[in-house]
Amino acid sequence: MILLINACVRKASRTKRLADRFLSEKKQSVTEINLADIEYPKVDEEFLIKRDSLIAKGDFDNPMFEIAKQFANADEIVIAAPFWDLSFPSSLKQYFEQINVLGITFRYTPEGIPQGLCKATKLTYITTSGGDFFPEEFGFGYVKALAENFYGIHDVRLIKATGLDVDGANVEKILDSVFKEY
Repeated sequence: MILLINACVRKASRTKRLADRFLSEKKQSVTEINLADIEYPKVDEEFLIKRDSLIAKGDFDNPMFEIAKQFANADEIVIAAPFWDLSFPSSLKQYFEQINVLGITFRYTPEGIPQGLCKATKLTYITTSGGDFFPEEFGFGYVKALAENFYGIHDVRLIKATGLDVDGANVEKILDSVFKEY
């Protein structure tokens, strides 16, 4: 199963269109999680005490761990996240806070090094940007570091379409050319 993590909020999202086109080539079933539909709990001391207590007991049946288990069990991960204000939408950061669970998505070696527990071997990060200024370390770089260093996913790819809002840009041509590269 491919897990599509949809961090797009606009109904006519160009990022989502690019992701849908990418996924249309896949033969596996796709499960989509729309981050706009999730009401995240407040990550405060009370939340952390509860989560840490459950983790210490190895009690992963609590509903708070459902999306972490879904992520860990996916065969492949696709993230659709537009490039906003030098990063991705905040709902994606909140999602990572919820799935980064010791004992589900990663564990620590005796030396204290994170070791991935996720089934997926491939993560594709799909994004679009209105301009051409696209420093990868602020969005994709963060996701790549998590995937490789915590989740054990080492085949991490970026598909991006930039310059979509530049005066005179032919959006369809840009999206088509990006799609043809992959």
